[in-house]
Amino acid sequence: MGSSAPSNNNESMIHLRPLFLLGIILTHSTLSAEPVLVISLNGIAERIRAQNPDLAAARLRIDEALGRMNQSGRLSNPDFDTSIEHNSNFREARAEIGISQKFPVTDRLALEKSITVTQLKTAEAEIRDVERKLIAQARLTVIEILSLRQRITVLQSQSTLAESLAKQLTEASEKGEASKLDAGLAKLEISTLSVGIRQLEAAKTTAVGTLKPLLGMPPETPLHIDGTLPEPTLPNASTDPSNRPDLKAAYLEADAAGKGVTLEQARRYDDIEASIFTAAERSEDAPDGYDNEAIIGLRFRIPLPLWNNNEGNIQTARATQRRKELEASALNQNIRHEIDSALQQMHEWRKLIDELTNDLIPLVNKQTAIAENALRKGEGDIQTVFRTREKQLQLAAARLDALREFHLARIHHESAIGNP
Repeated sequence: MGSSAPSNNNESMIHLRPLFLLGIILTHSTLSAEPVLVISLNGIAERIRAQNPDLAAARLRIDEALGRMNQSGRLSNPDFDTSIEHNSNFREARAEIGISQKFPVTDRLALEKSITVTQLKTAEAEIRDVERKLIAQARLTVIEILSLRQRITVLQSQSTLAESLAKQLTEASEKGEASKLDAGLAKLEISTLSVGIRQLEAAKTTAVGTLKPLLGMPPETPLHIDGTLPEPTLPNASTDPSNRPDLKAAYLEADAAGKGVTLEQARRYDDIEASIFTAAERSEDAPDGYDNEAIIGLRFRIPLPLWNNNEGNIQTARATQRRKELEASALNQNIRHEIDSALQQMHEWRKLIDELTNDLIPLVNKQTAIAENALRKGEGDIQTVFRTREKQLQLAAARLDALREFHLARIHHESAIGNP
């Protein structure tokens, strides 16, 4: 009795050792595996804002514009003037020092500051537009990936049915109850579906490769897109493009161009220059000797606008203002067309989805069930089953394509109205 306990303990350890080693292996593989990034359609925007490298680089435009704004509207640095002169025998001499400063006679500096403030707002709007485009591009790619994954699921379901049918036909042909040709055709159908699945998998891999750089991911990090394509829901029929950042930037550029005209008009008059100086002079006053005197004075230089009134630059600035205004107006009109087109597409795709869901797919499912039942009873043929299943697959794929196009149009609509 006393010696049986150690034996049992040893046997227990022997049985537990493989489990222990398996646990170590699984733990090591889990720790060494690359973490998988899981993201959904709704989480794309946040990820783009936080991790996209192109957006991070583009944000530096704001710092550039901020630097230009801080530098603008400043007076030029003053000049320090000095001069020394004497005669040939060094008995008479004059030394002068002074400080001169240029001052604008117009509100040029205030205009320069105002223009750079507008340019800073323009840069901020341009960054938001870069962000809008990147988010839209990433969301469109996610829609493609979800669509491909659901199409793969449909083909896999069809392949499972084909394998079941091939197995039944093979068993029946071995008993002499069915044709070996029918069994071969069923196996060929499985191969065809397998090729289709591999093609879709390759397309999905390509789409994932396109999405990863947008999300700021390294190539080796696995990516999983969570969710499925939601059922179509029409958004509010908004056609107001006022939230579009590129439109705001266009209007800001037109405003800056208008201020540029006023600035060029102010530049017709060059700055005046004011100087304060002091001088010491030693001169000979024969026969009384030498006189020493000190001088303090003011000096002004006023340029005369005789030959250059900046008319060419004013003409250029006016043309730029007009061009910017027309570009902003054209962009506004194009955006409205883009919004309307996306809304119309969503309505059409929604109609097709409803027709496929409520009428065509139930009909083909019914016909497929009838054909398969007839084949099992020996009252039908394999070709009819294949044809109905092919139609079933085509309509299922058509619905997924329509659902994909609906969501692509919806993303275009949301991006067009400035809601990424």
